[in-house]
Amino acid sequence: MNYNNPNDFQKEMEKFKRDLQGKGTLIVYGILGVLLLIGMLSSFYTVEPDEEAVVLRFGKYTGIPKPPGLHFKAPFGIDRVIKVQTKRVLQEEFGFRTSSNRYSRASYSQNNFDIESLMLTGDLNVADVEWVVQFQISDPYNFLFKTNSPLVNIRDVSESIMRRVVGDRTVTEVLTTGRKEISSEARVLVQEVLDKYEMGVSVVTVKLQDVNPPDTVKPSFNEVNEAKQEQEKAINQAERAYNKIIPEARGKAQQLITEADGYALALVNKAEGDADKFTSEYRAFKKSPGITKKRLYLDAMESVFSSLDDVTIVDSAIKGMLPIFSTKEVTK
Repeated sequence: MNYNNPNDFQKEMEKFKRDLQGKGTLIVYGILGVLLLIGMLSSFYTVEPDEEAVVLRFGKYTGIPKPPGLHFKAPFGIDRVIKVQTKRVLQEEFGFRTSSNRYSRASYSQNNFDIESLMLTGDLNVADVEWVVQFQISDPYNFLFKTNSPLVNIRDVSESIMRRVVGDRTVTEVLTTGRKEISSEARVLVQEVLDKYEMGVSVVTVKLQDVNPPDTVKPSFNEVNEAKQEQEKAINQAERAYNKIIPEARGKAQQLITEADGYALALVNKAEGDADKFTSEYRAFKKSPGITKKRLYLDAMESVFSSLDDVTIVDSAIKGMLPIFSTKEVTK
C-alpha cells in the first residue's frame, strides 16, 4: 500500500489504534467474565451424607468441620476443601485379605499373611489368628493432621495389642472359649492407645474371624481335641448318672425318715391315748367298782367274740333246740 500523503499514513495509524483499543477492551471483559464464572462455579461445594469437610484457608485449618449439604468457600484456591468419610465404617483385615467388585462375590486373596496371623500364646504354643478391626473417623482434623499415616498406625497398634492379648492366654482359650473375651479386651486396649495419640478414630469392633493351629501341627492338635472331647463326654455321662442316682437315693432316704417319724408319732399318740383311757377307767373304777368291773368284762367279751367266726352262743336254759348248725361248733 502506498501513502503519497503523510497525513494518510497518520490517519491509518490512528484508526488502527482505535480498532486495537476496542478489541482489547472486549478481550479484557471476556477474560474477566470467564474468571468471574470460574470463581462462581468454584465457590460452592457439596458434602455427601456420609462425609464431613475440612476447610483450609491458605493452608490453615479454619475450624469446625462442615456437615453434609451445600457450602460456600473462597474461590481461586484461597480455600481448599478435604472431604472425610466420617459416617462410614472402615475395616482393616489381618491375616487375610478380601477382594470384591460390583460384578462378583467377595473372595479371599491367596497370598500368605502368616507374618501377621501367627502368634505365640501364653503356654508357648502357636496359633494362627485372623481378625478384623472396624472403625470410624471421629475427628477429621486429628485424623488428617495429627498423624502422618493413620491407617498404618491403626494396623500397627491393632497387631501389637492382639499379640499382647493372645500372649496372656493358653492356646485352648484362644481356639475355643476365650475368643469373645479376647475381642472385647483388644477393642478396649486399641481404643486407649489411639486416644492417647489423638488419632481421631473410634473403634467400632474387633472381631476374630478364624483361629486355627498352624498347618504343620493341625493333625496332632485335632487328635488332642478329640481326646479332650471324649474326656468331657465321659465326665458329662458320669455327672448325669450321679445327678440321677444321688437325688433318687436322697428322696428315698427322706421318704423312709418321714415314714419313721410318722410311725413314731402314731405310736406315741396311741400310747398317750391308751394311758388316758386307762386313767379314765381307773377313776370310774374308784367311784363304782362293781359297775365298772362288769362293764369292763362285757367290753372284753364283746371284743373277743367279735373277732371269732362260726361261733353261736345259745342260752343253756333253752330245751329241745334243733341242731340247725350241726356242722358248726355250739357253745353252751
